[in-house]
Amino acid sequence: MKLTFLGTGTSTGVPSIGCECETCLSDDPRDKRLRVSVIIEHAGRTVLVDTSSDFRQQALRFGLKQLDAVLITHCHADHIFGLDDIRPLNFRFGALGVYANDRAWVDIKRIFKYIFEPSHFGGGLPQVIPHVVSPGAGFCIGKDLLITPLEVIHGRLPVMAYRFNDFAYLTDLSEIPPATMAALRDLDVLVLDCLRFKEHPTHLWVDKALEFVAALKPRRTFFTHMAHDVKHERDSKRLPEGVEFGYDGQVVEK
Repeated sequence: MKLTFLGTGTSTGVPSIGCECETCLSDDPRDKRLRVSVIIEHAGRTVLVDTSSDFRQQALRFGLKQLDAVLITHCHADHIFGLDDIRPLNFRFGALGVYANDRAWVDIKRIFKYIFEPSHFGGGLPQVIPHVVSPGAGFCIGKDLLITPLEVIHGRLPVMAYRFNDFAYLTDLSEIPPATMAALRDLDVLVLDCLRFKEHPTHLWVDKALEFVAALKPRRTFFTHMAHDVKHERDSKRLPEGVEFGYDGQVVEK
């Protein structure tokens, strides 16, 4: 299995507009963070998690040429506003399955009303095949990629996390319910929300994220959805062995 970080930044991206902090002025490419998203590749299948605001740029930067499905965690702008940019992939592969929970589908159909209630002629529309996911109800893409949706809490908002065989991806969360904790045992790779060092009401911060890592004991952990408070080289030294800050373009393979 192969995981590629398309973006590891928070909703404003890094650098942040108008900011002159140490991270935003950094020359380290690991401190340049597009909005958060990953692709999972396994057994000839490619799955995208979230069509971020930067999806077109990400797909071009990392040479995305195949896509079999799109998974949505939730409908905040930084996670969904790139949905229209799947159209070139539709031209090559036809309609794509898009997977989201009931709550997210309400917002997707509102934000992208023109997809589901077309009212104009001319111009392309994204072609999607809607699928509703529920926590714990696993499904397969191809023969060998088992995807299990899991629920986490982002402030008060239920958000979908996803387990892919023994990889798991959890972004935008402040709490992990007990049922989800139980479903995250024996992971090879955990990708986990970690906004900054200071506490936050709707995201994990470093100390809180490390508490979950200690409880789950994955073999490797990569933090994502980071703000400009985190400077990669400087702050990586503060993490324990087996835990890293992810960065755009990073590839994790098993």
